[in-house]
Amino acid sequence: MGSIFEKLWRLGPAAFVFKAIIAAIVADGLLLAFIFIRRTYRKRFFARRDKRVFELRQEWDALITGRMSYDRWRKKAFDRRIVEAMALDAFEAAGPEESARLLKFMRVSGLIEKRIFEAQHLKGWRRMRALVALGRTRAPEALRDGHLEIRLAALRGLGRTACPQAAQEILAWVGESGLTVPALPLQSALIQCCAERPQLLLPYVKQAEGPLREILGRVLGEVATPALGLELLQFVGDEREELRAAAARAMSHADTGVAFDALSELAEDRTWFVRLRAIIGIGTLADPRAIPTLLKGLTDSNRLVRLRAAEALVQFRAVMVSIFQQVIHMRDRYGLHAYLTAIENAALREKFELQLQNSNMVEDELQRLQAVLQTGSLPPEEPESAEAVATQQESRP
Repeated sequence: MGSIFEKLWRLGPAAFVFKAIIAAIVADGLLLAFIFIRRTYRKRFFARRDKRVFELRQEWDALITGRMSYDRWRKKAFDRRIVEAMALDAFEAAGPEESARLLKFMRVSGLIEKRIFEAQHLKGWRRMRALVALGRTRAPEALRDGHLEIRLAALRGLGRTACPQAAQEILAWVGESGLTVPALPLQSALIQCCAERPQLLLPYVKQAEGPLREILGRVLGEVATPALGLELLQFVGDEREELRAAAARAMSHADTGVAFDALSELAEDRTWFVRLRAIIGIGTLADPRAIPTLLKGLTDSNRLVRLRAAEALVQFRAVMVSIFQQVIHMRDRYGLHAYLTAIENAALREKFELQLQNSNMVEDELQRLQAVLQTGSLPPEEPESAEAVATQQESRP
């Protein structure tokens, strides 16, 4: 009797097909076995993890305060990962006091130092995981690390706290080390952390130089509040436009007597966003003395400045007709369009038309203003009278 291999050999090409089917069945069986074993292992792993999480959660206060010995969980990688994950998750919903307690626990237990070591020496996904965990710890000591990625992770973590204490840590660090990270992450973190107490920035802005001063000035311009009005007067004539913009923003709610002069000066600044902040501030003051400055803002080269100036002028509703006449007299098409747009946006078109009809002006002037209002176009310039031309010629030497 021949062996099975001899029978397969006699099958010819069909033997290869038969072998391929057998190999596929074996491979599928091994794959299914692997999936079954893996699912069984993961089921047991998560069941064990959930049980251990529950046990540690019952002793969480003792664990955080140090009453439970760290040796009970630090020497076991399984428990150490669970404790770290629980602490990092607690950071997300913790207030300032709880965050300080969690941070102290992670320092004393050595979890922060362990993550810093991993971020410095590991590679690939393990290093990225360490950087993410380090950022979630919000530990300020990582800011002074020699690796840029670690500093950025710590900076982003502190920025997420959005608390003044984190701002103090960041400002103290940049005051010592200078600009050692890209500008945008630093600016974003400081804006979040200084929003509650922008006065923290003032001493560092005064001392900083170069690009760092520009960044701090930009942050101050975003978070400045009316309470800083008098303190920011010193920046009205600063060489950095960000600081001038910060001063303009803070002046909008300061004392009118002080703010008006400063904002009028800033409204003629060479930088468009400084002029924009000044025009917005002047509009907030709602002072009739600001009308000439706002009219000049209608002729600005920047569209946003023109629109903001027009919105501020519309607030003076009692003298809208007089302002409209002055706008036409300036003969600036873009300024006229900005003012008419502001009237439409404020839903004052009907009220303005009623004021025009009730105004005490000659019929020709009334019709001219109504035509401009309807068409949105400047009227043709009127030719000078013969008497006016003769007067001009006589006055010439």
